[in-house]
Amino acid sequence: MDPPAAKRSRGCPAGPEERDAGAGAVRGRGRPEALLDLSAKRVAESWAFEQVEERFSRVPEPVQKRIVFWSFPRSEREICMYSSLGYQPPEGEHDARVPFTRGLHLLQSGAVDRVLQVGFHLSGNIRESGGPGEPERLYHVSISFDRCKITSVSCGCDNRDLFYCAHVVALSLYRIRHAHQVELRLPISETLSQMNRDQLQKFVQYLISAHHTEVLPTAQRLADEILLLGSEINLVHGAPDPTAGAGIEDANCWHLDEEQIQEQVKQLLSNGGYYGASQQLRSMFCKVREMLRMRDSNGARMLILMTEQFLQDPRLALWRQQGAGMTDKCRQLWDELGPEEEEEVMAAGSRHTVFGRALQAGSLHWSDDHLQRILASDSYSPNLTGNGGSDKPTFDPQGRPLWLGEPFPTTCARVDTLRAHGYPRQALRLASAIVNTLRLQQRHQLQIYKQQKKELLQKGSTCITNTEGWVGHPLDPIGCLCRALLEACRLEEETLAIYPDLGLEKRKVAYQHVPVPGSPGESYLAMALEVALLGLGQQRALPEGLYAQDKVVRSEEQLLALLEEVELDERLVQVLRKQAGQLLEGGPFSGFGEVLFRESVPMHTCARYLFTALLPHDPDLAYRLALRAMRLPVLETAFPAGEPPSNPLDSIMSNRFPRWFILGHLETRQCELASAMLTAAKGDPKWLHAVLGSIQQNIHSPALLFKLAQDACKTATPASAPPDTTLLGIALELGLQVMRMTLNTMTWRRREMVRWLVSCATEIGPQALMNIMQNWYSLFTPVEAATIVAVTGTTHATLLRLQLDAARREELWACARTLALQCAMKDPQNCALPALTLCEKNQAAFEAAYQIVLDAAAGGLGHAHLFTVARYMEHRGLPLRAYKLATLALAQLSIAFNQDSHPAVNDVLWACSLSHSLGRHELSAIVPLIIRSIHCAPMLSDILRRWTLSAPGLGPLGARRAAKPLGADRAPLCQLLDAAVAAYITTSHSRLTHISPRHYSDFIEFLGKARETFLLAPDGHLQFAQFLENLKQTYKGKKKLMLLVRERFG
Repeated sequence: MDPPAAKRSRGCPAGPEERDAGAGAVRGRGRPEALLDLSAKRVAESWAFEQVEERFSRVPEPVQKRIVFWSFPRSEREICMYSSLGYQPPEGEHDARVPFTRGLHLLQSGAVDRVLQVGFHLSGNIRESGGPGEPERLYHVSISFDRCKITSVSCGCDNRDLFYCAHVVALSLYRIRHAHQVELRLPISETLSQMNRDQLQKFVQYLISAHHTEVLPTAQRLADEILLLGSEINLVHGAPDPTAGAGIEDANCWHLDEEQIQEQVKQLLSNGGYYGASQQLRSMFCKVREMLRMRDSNGARMLILMTEQFLQDPRLALWRQQGAGMTDKCRQLWDELGPEEEEEVMAAGSRHTVFGRALQAGSLHWSDDHLQRILASDSYSPNLTGNGGSDKPTFDPQGRPLWLGEPFPTTCARVDTLRAHGYPRQALRLASAIVNTLRLQQRHQLQIYKQQKKELLQKGSTCITNTEGWVGHPLDPIGCLCRALLEACRLEEETLAIYPDLGLEKRKVAYQHVPVPGSPGESYLAMALEVALLGLGQQRALPEGLYAQDKVVRSEEQLLALLEEVELDERLVQVLRKQAGQLLEGGPFSGFGEVLFRESVPMHTCARYLFTALLPHDPDLAYRLALRAMRLPVLETAFPAGEPPSNPLDSIMSNRFPRWFILGHLETRQCELASAMLTAAKGDPKWLHAVLGSIQQNIHSPALLFKLAQDACKTATPASAPPDTTLLGIALELGLQVMRMTLNTMTWRRREMVRWLVSCATEIGPQALMNIMQNWYSLFTPVEAATIVAVTGTTHATLLRLQLDAARREELWACARTLALQCAMKDPQNCALPALTLCEKNQAAFEAAYQIVLDAAAGGLGHAHLFTVARYMEHRGLPLRAYKLATLALAQLSIAFNQDSHPAVNDVLWACSLSHSLGRHELSAIVPLIIRSIHCAPMLSDILRRWTLSAPGLGPLGARRAAKPLGADRAPLCQLLDAAVAAYITTSHSRLTHISPRHYSDFIEFLGKARETFLLAPDGHLQFAQFLENLKQTYKGKKKLMLLVRERFG
């Protein structure tokens, strides 16, 4: 395959110190290399072999062999770069499918054999075991190389991937590690030149014989052309040799399958909504950065190929046509592409890009004298040059270089560009100049604020000073700067650095202080921390759109994750303290300043890191900073002063502030900061009360307040230590606030909240429990107070927990009874029965509760509730009170003629049974109520039969009389009998009005039951006959039905 057209634009490949790794295979330990090898190495790196042959008329064979020997790549890191992922696998994950990993395993298992190097061509066989029951597979691998780069590969596995296959990796590593075991030959043309005519003819014939099926047609065609005088092949001097290396004009770059890159990017973009596809594309971006850092020209070429595929994505036209936005996954991928383009454009100075920021970067240049001096030396100072008439300062008062005159993100992108293209020292020099500039600007901002402080504090608000914040910016300027500075201080194992995909477990990153040249006492590590805090603490407006807002959050978390890897020592703590103080005094430029812009990004996440880091060293500063950061300005200005929200459970702001898509996330981070402070302040009443005040002022979500209350209670009551009463009190106060906020907006969590509040009050003591009982009306509904608060507060478990004496226990009971009676008065329908149950052991309270029920019955308490309380009274051994309540219930009841399945049927039958058991007097009194309330004939007849089965009781004691059962034809049952008969007659006429033939049989059965009731009367037979005759006359048109009536009843 032809090598890519991309050309190397700068530098030499990947560091000589790494390339010399292969030298150990040649020179013995402690022996200096031969001059021949030293010379051959340099020539092999930078000269095409054709150039060597043109420069020198005769090159001795030993020299040729050493040049050929050293022309193969010497760094395993480069082989790894072209055969491994572009990112570090997650912790605990080791992907054995990575070609470099597999190739290394093949090498170590002895799968490589028959390795031969002919000139600039390496070949060998790789044996790979098959799956269970499969035979061993043999792959023939060929590799061409030139100037320490692999220029083409071929393998029998027919690999179709971006990476070299495992077999190419195995052969390459074998050549690097076991160079002296590889049989080495000069280019085949050199061997042929040593043969005479007979030998050449024999060589050709043997070659054709060995491969006649493949090469015979080609051999005949070439022979014909050679024998033809004047043919094109005879006009060319010499003949091609695939083993002789590259020509002078040939590009010197690593083999990259451009077609496969384009195809794979296209396929991954079409599957862009899936996590795996997005991850692979990000891996490709990481690979581009890795190549650029190694100064590999394929990095730029790969980026161009990927960009072309992005621009050819058919969804772009569709989104533009429909006016729809990209999906979040696609936005993330385009975000990856944009900075890569800008870096490459800045490095090359080109304008060929479609990205706005990259277009701007195309107009930038690196030819500024001041910039060149910054990049060139660590000791650049005003002593070496003047300002040269520049209108902007070039050095700070301490004589350290500054870099001004372009936007901060663009300046940081320069640093990232230098880093990405393999210029780490220059990147650090520019980064140091940027930090010096930031410090100078920070001092100027503080001076400006001091002049305007009084006016701003009186005004109480400010305009945003940075509409486009640095954290969450598309170019990630703070992240670029921090990573450049931290990279210089990072300690990591060399093996892990070379083979990033071989890390079987995540290793703890270690950093060391690296001095900044020309700045005594400074270190890059301290600079990185300072820069991160400057960016995180910057007051900035929350951007528009869900994706941009989510990116702010993710960028902030990524920066803090970097900082959390750094172990703080005394020097770094001093940086923290200094920056924290400046953030507090930063005015409108700081997110921790005294006055905030209403829609500025909250500081909760940053403040939590600072609070945790500062707490062991300067608690006062830690609390002041965290308390200042508790603000969430967009919510603080949501309502007029003192006016609570109408519905605090409305995710306060989803409907009021639709722009703040991530508000829920921000509120959660605010809650986490408050929780961290509450936990840390345990045992310190001063700070506990300060934190409580801040929580009550700034947190507006009842759910989050309740979580804080629960966390505080849990922290305050450890299993193995006495409780912290102050923290417990704060937990209770937060719980009370939640109760007040949600009192008028019932949620499914209210019962859980009420139970928790009672348990928290119990932990504090009886007085707290009685206080919430006495003030229940502002905290609970009557049902909650009567059924949860009063009951839970007086359970056996609660009383045991409180360990009260008799007097205090009675005081608590009295409080609970008072609460129950108040609830019963306010909501008798739902609270009367709980109140009666709670007051059972106190006669006066019980009487009061009973009277509340009676009063409520007169006020419209429903029959269902009255029946329930009546049943409770019979159960308690109070039948007369039960009877009284039952009569009150019956007075409110009305059951129509067709409601024989009315829900109150069982209650009515129970009331009738109760009155019958009490005696004739009670039964006589209830009969008129039954007649007035019930018009359903089957129910009336059922009640009548039940009352005639046995004699009624004699009174409240229920003793039975030795008399016969009551007769249906005598008082008081005769009235009920008449009512039942009348109900059957009325119901029959009503049913016959709209009866259909399918209901005839049901009606006949109904008449049968009616006859049974009629016959209870002395003249019942005659009454029933007259009733039937009346039906026959009235409904004689319903001949079939009347025929059925005659057949059944005559």
